[in-house]
Amino acid sequence: MTYKTISYGILKALGIILGILILLFFLWEIQSVIIYIGIAAVLSLIGRPAVLFMRHKLKLPNLVAVIIVLVIFLSIFIGLILLFVPIIVEQSQNLSQIDIDAFRTDLNDLNRQINEFLGVNQINIVEGFKQSDFVKNFEITSVPKFLNNVFGSLGSGLIGLFSIIFISFFLLKDSKLLLNSVLAFSNRGDEDRFKRVFHTIKILLSRYFVGLTFQITILFLLYAIILMSFGIDNAIAIAFICAFLNLIPYLGPTIAGVLMMMFVISSNLGSNFSAIILPKLIKVGSLYIACQILDNFIFQPLIFGKSVRSHPLEIFLVILIAGLVFGVLGMVVAVPAYTALKVIAKESLGEYKIVRNLTRNL
Repeated sequence: MTYKTISYGILKALGIILGILILLFFLWEIQSVIIYIGIAAVLSLIGRPAVLFMRHKLKLPNLVAVIIVLVIFLSIFIGLILLFVPIIVEQSQNLSQIDIDAFRTDLNDLNRQINEFLGVNQINIVEGFKQSDFVKNFEITSVPKFLNNVFGSLGSGLIGLFSIIFISFFLLKDSKLLLNSVLAFSNRGDEDRFKRVFHTIKILLSRYFVGLTFQITILFLLYAIILMSFGIDNAIAIAFICAFLNLIPYLGPTIAGVLMMMFVISSNLGSNFSAIILPKLIKVGSLYIACQILDNFIFQPLIFGKSVRSHPLEIFLVILIAGLVFGVLGMVVAVPAYTALKVIAKESLGEYKIVRNLTRNL
């Protein structure tokens, strides 16, 4: 091996590393566009069965079916805005009219009742809040900065919404658009293999996201019924937030449960703890746990088992590992990413025994 060959190898390796770094930097700079494409792809997978139903069963033109599906998505989004904006405005008005002394009295009274019930030394909630880092580090000059961030996020959100709808339209209208983009990376002669992999992934993920949508919808209805039956303020909005948190496997339901309990307490602030608040907490908490049992043993096995065709233990380990490595975002995308990797592994590494065992149901 000559000096010239070694130098050429080193330069080639450095060039590849530099190219990878430039590519990663470019992807980081356009991460918003990648997110828009990802959300649009998910919406297209969710809307795909509806488009096919309208085309094949209702005999509607493809363009009309796509527009109807996008109008439904947009209507749901606008409905959520109309649901939350009045609540935010109402709470802002309530905050401006709140009696601080009465609120402090209610908090201390609730704190005293809880401490008496649990038999622990009394801790002053108000004084604890005053000593918190948030109050100590709060500066009035941060308010204008916060408002600028809010309006900036609003503008970015509108651009993002338009981009997602625009991309979703073409992904729904032309189901082969994404496939043709993927085929551009395939070698000559491998097109059929790429098509099989892409088709299988699209079907499995479409079933998964549709099933996930049904899961969230059912949980939302159950939570709304529970909260409204106990007279909790803004029950619909709270139910939607708690149901949406279930997108985060295992961790989300815990956060949702704590949030629901907090809203139960805040809706009954000033009432007797042992006579009113505690019984409501026990009843709402018991019903929430019942919903989670129903979700864990009926809804999730149907979604994970039939849609992505993976064993529940397999899914649990994948979510756990993804959460440890990539955090909450990893837990959210773990199942669809793992499903795609399984399909690719079956097509590319099917000769290995472990791959055959993991992908035997695909």
